[in-house]
Amino acid sequence: MNFIGTLGYSIVIPFLVFLVDDFGGNEFIYGVVGSIYPAFQFFGAPVLGKWSDKYGRKKILFLSQAGTLLAWIIFMIALIVPVTELKVSDQTFIGNFTLTIPLIILIVARALDGITGGNISVANAYLSDISSDANRKANYGKMAMSSSLGFILGPTLAGLLGATVLGEIIPVGVAMLISIVALAVIWFRLPESKTNIVKPDLKQFKLRKLFATEQKECYDTEQKDKNTGTLDILKLPNISFLVIIYFLTFFGFSFFYVSFPMHALKTLEWNAFELGIFFSIMSGLLILVQGPLLSKLSDKVTDQTLVSVGSILLVINFTMIGSSNVILVYSALIFFALGNGLMWPSFLSILAKTAGDEQQGAVQGIANGAGSLASIGGLIIGGWLFGSYGQVAFYSAAVLLFTIFILSFRCYGLGKAETSLPSN
Repeated sequence: MNFIGTLGYSIVIPFLVFLVDDFGGNEFIYGVVGSIYPAFQFFGAPVLGKWSDKYGRKKILFLSQAGTLLAWIIFMIALIVPVTELKVSDQTFIGNFTLTIPLIILIVARALDGITGGNISVANAYLSDISSDANRKANYGKMAMSSSLGFILGPTLAGLLGATVLGEIIPVGVAMLISIVALAVIWFRLPESKTNIVKPDLKQFKLRKLFATEQKECYDTEQKDKNTGTLDILKLPNISFLVIIYFLTFFGFSFFYVSFPMHALKTLEWNAFELGIFFSIMSGLLILVQGPLLSKLSDKVTDQTLVSVGSILLVINFTMIGSSNVILVYSALIFFALGNGLMWPSFLSILAKTAGDEQQGAVQGIANGAGSLASIGGLIIGGWLFGSYGQVAFYSAAVLLFTIFILSFRCYGLGKAETSLPSN
């Protein structure tokens, strides 16, 4: 299911920068369009994460995917309507651009997809539900690998299908079809992982509740505080620190994801097919790292060490990938794959262990919301940085990842930490 979702998302990546350019946008507007999704996801993800704790992972995943399907339908409308100019802007700070009707419709589509885009946090919570401490890191590696596999096929399909006379219409149509398949998989094939834990309350406990729920653990007769608001979650031991790392990671990667397509368009002079091939190769290397390599290292190297090593490798990547030399750009992918493939699944494993069972969905939702907030600023600032200062955007990402490398040493003290709500 994660593969299907990633495939549908990644199929638009190679030609989105070209669409924004054709619809009248510039580097700054491309950053704004990219930031719309995480901006609305920032508000939607924490709510969907909490709902998944209350109503179950399956229902919320279905709701999220339904929103994605509707967003693709609106996206298709943006491709069909004529490019009608509404306003021309000529400003020194953000550059020249033209506001058009399809550009506005494109923003609406991204906003709708974002507000229902809590599938990442809910999927992470789902995976934690079905994982043990022994296999959690390996399972997160498999999920990351399935995402990378989707990123291989998605951009490749986009490049091939977008080369026809219909342009981007066919790739977007395929994305709509993929969303329909994902809805069917969730509804008919995905079992619910969030089973109610029976906790008898002598005043409110009813016998029918005992037989209506599946026991996941033994009775827990100690009642815990049910106040799990955002501030309560952030007061949990070490959660705020991990959310900061989550934020910085997304902030740094946002600089790359907004700057590199523009770098490919303006400096390397690539087309959508060449950009799609680049992302496909990147994802293929990620699969090798997140699959065989991470599986071998998971029992021998701690999560904390992999986060430290991975982050410093990403620093090297971001200092190389903004080069105008194509050989150097492709060489940087090795460091990208090793760094991202080792760091991110390991960090998610640390986050899941620290969150505990009771607040897993809420913690994942807040972390995903922090990532969305980072993406909002990162995509806008990164687009402006690249438009104004070029490679400075990539060097800024390297500085952020080096900051994560420094902070990662504190993670070594989190292994034995237990998470519980603070007492009032």
